[in-house]
Amino acid sequence: MTVSTGRIKDIANIQKLGHIEFRTTDLERARDFYVNLIGLHETERDDDRVYLRCTEDKQHHTFVLRKAESAGVGHIGFVVSSEDDLDRMKTRFEELGLPARWAGNEMLGQGRTLRVQDPFGFIIDYYAEIKPTPWLVQQYHLHRGASPTRIDHVNVLTPDAQAGYDWYTQELGFGCAELTESDPPEKRIWASWLFRKSTVHDIAVMTGAGPAAHHVGFSLPDPMAVIRACDMLAGAGYADSLERGPARHGISNALFVYVRDPDGNRFELYTGDYLTGNTAAEPIRWNLNNPVRQTLWGAPPPRRWFEEAMAVETFDGTAMQDTKPPLLPAVPTYVLD
Repeated sequence: MTVSTGRIKDIANIQKLGHIEFRTTDLERARDFYVNLIGLHETERDDDRVYLRCTEDKQHHTFVLRKAESAGVGHIGFVVSSEDDLDRMKTRFEELGLPARWAGNEMLGQGRTLRVQDPFGFIIDYYAEIKPTPWLVQQYHLHRGASPTRIDHVNVLTPDAQAGYDWYTQELGFGCAELTESDPPEKRIWASWLFRKSTVHDIAVMTGAGPAAHHVGFSLPDPMAVIRACDMLAGAGYADSLERGPARHGISNALFVYVRDPDGNRFELYTGDYLTGNTAAEPIRWNLNNPVRQTLWGAPPPRRWFEEAMAVETFDGTAMQDTKPPLLPAVPTYVLD
């Protein structure tokens, strides 16, 4: 089959964040936490994985728990428009010298999947087809716990966030809603909030020891849902797992709380961000020295919020990747052609 080549943004259409896979050392414990307390809905399971979705999801899964020897992130999934997109993307990634292969049928409910290791070491799955599931928004008798409406974003760490911004905007065609940058003469991007769907971000790329994942974000229906989530977590004995918040970000305007699950994996419950939609729009720019970007109001983050992150797998899934420290000053690791 002959496929045309070019930058991904010119030959394929990435629609949105599709799913995140968390590694867990105790599958039953993790399933109980995310289903009975957080309020995700189980679609299906096999010996190694539990497939979960939120109330607004019409697809088989948006969050996957996988039994593993250690915690962390297995891979990140993005949905593309068509099967033909996958063929063109595979050729392009191979031209760039990036590891790429068909991932087989290891994920239930998911069609042909292209697995890639991006320039920063993250394992990314791209797929067009996924099994539909019933819409649960009006099935109120099935809502429980915090009842997240959707998986909203993933936040990742890499030594060169400027290169991450370039890759996602110039190669993959993401828009940038907001960014953090330093002052001249060494003006560079330290973090960016990047989107394909019409919200603030599908992925945020931050400067830090990486490749690593900082958190996964779930959207909640309203501000009181954040408070109810805190009450329920505390009542169930997880008060010490409330790592940061409730508070409100300057960037994204979101009201949030960060939580550590029983394995130590971090996720965010949040609400109150805004619509975007135009990937060509000029981003909101924040100075690196402006503390409001992190916290419009609320207590400052604890040190571990800055210093701890989730490890990510190697391309073959046999080990967890070593992290590299931030580049100071930045040396681009990816040069656009």
